[in-house]
Amino acid sequence: MNILLLGSGGRECAIAWKLAQSAKCDKLYIAPGNAGTTAYGENVAIKVNEFDKIAAFVEEHQIEMLVVGPEDPLVNGVYDYFEGSSVKVIGPSKAAAQLEGSKDFCKRFMQRNGVPSARYQSFTAAEYDEACRFLETLQAPYVLKADGLAAGKGVLILPTLDEAKHELKEMLGGMFGAASATVVIEEFMSGIECSVFVLTDGEHYKILPVAKDYKRIGEGDTGLNTGGMGNCSPVPFADDEFMQKVEERIVRPTIEGLKKEGLVYHGFIFLGLIRMDRDIQCYHAGDPMVIE
Repeated sequence: MNILLLGSGGRECAIAWKLAQSAKCDKLYIAPGNAGTTAYGENVAIKVNEFDKIAAFVEEHQIEMLVVGPEDPLVNGVYDYFEGSSVKVIGPSKAAAQLEGSKDFCKRFMQRNGVPSARYQSFTAAEYDEACRFLETLQAPYVLKADGLAAGKGVLILPTLDEAKHELKEMLGGMFGAASATVVIEEFMSGIECSVFVLTDGEHYKILPVAKDYKRIGEGDTGLNTGGMGNCSPVPFADDEFMQKVEERIVRPTIEGLKKEGLVYHGFIFLGLIRMDRDIQCYHAGDPMVIE
């Protein structure tokens, strides 16, 4: 089959490398691609949100599968754009993509479906005083998250209450543009993180190998969060017992929640998890909880 992969980052380079190895792949195109992807397919000068141009290319080159790498076109509805056409889109619908596109939506989804996550509240600029009062109910450090997409950089972890209140005002004032018009304030979860990836057709699912990424920009895990400075797999602490809890408490309720709420999801679900090193709420040390 002919495949079109959307994206231009390191993620898309890795996906292109693997897709090109498949005996089912006759021709691989990457839009727009990067210097690395030229080793595995043909780059196409189309941006990921130019849906009309993508559709014309799909028709002209008889594309049978469209693999979407970045979050942005998914949040903007690329799946819905091609719904009813012959091309198979690997990615969630616009409604389901809110799990990534809105942290507030994601937190509410987890609450409704019993997926373990930290206590939180969401606030806009008009609710700044109320947000400060909520911060005062929490213990340091303080976690502030831009509600919308911020390229992996919209999360601040602050050591003091004064810093948290200051940065909250900056975020609500446009630090991350429209992405931080709403800010999610979360209770801090202490532990070690890992990433679980699930491939689903909306009914069945397959849990893929677990990875651990390193987000902080500085040496020794210091500085601001980024989209990722490096990662490794497998993850030693994600043993059979831990992964059984992940499947039973997180993966299955998520898939069931998507079905129950009518959210069409054909693609990869990213679960950013933490293995707790202390008790919090009704959860215990060693338990997995969802960060995002």
